[in-house]
Amino acid sequence: MSDEFVGSGDPAYEAKVLMISVAARMAGMHPQTLRQYDRLGLVQPGRAAGGGRRYSVRDVVLLREVQRLSQDDGINLAGVKRIIGLERLLEQAQQRVARLEAELDAAYRRIAELEALARFPGSDLVPTNRTSTALVVWRPRRGPER
Repeated sequence: MSDEFVGSGDPAYEAKVLMISVAARMAGMHPQTLRQYDRLGLVQPGRAAGGGRRYSVRDVVLLREVQRLSQDDGINLAGVKRIIGLERLLEQAQQRVARLEAELDAAYRRIAELEALARFPGSDLVPTNRTSTALVVWRPRRGPER
């Protein structure tokens, strides 16, 4: 499925504008097959004001993938549904990782900016490899000493 999702960043790719007859023709399937896949939850089309199904280009790509997995690879529809669900989870996880990496990069850049502004860059953190068990007792002075 990954090779076919080239346009996934384009809003037109996600727009639910294709009538069932058009989507079925584009996917090389009968419209009744699309209705069955909708009932099974394999593909979730949008709905027009009158209740008619509306598909996106992404849905058509997914329909082709369902067909390929079921016909060419011999996977039953329950297995196809599981594969599609796992691929969605993977895609979401990849998007989250990309967002987190961008946030981390921004944080590192901000740290570098702040260190560049510091009077003595890097001097507030002193790395040490030693651990100490020393105990220091401090008592404030009380009045002038004689």
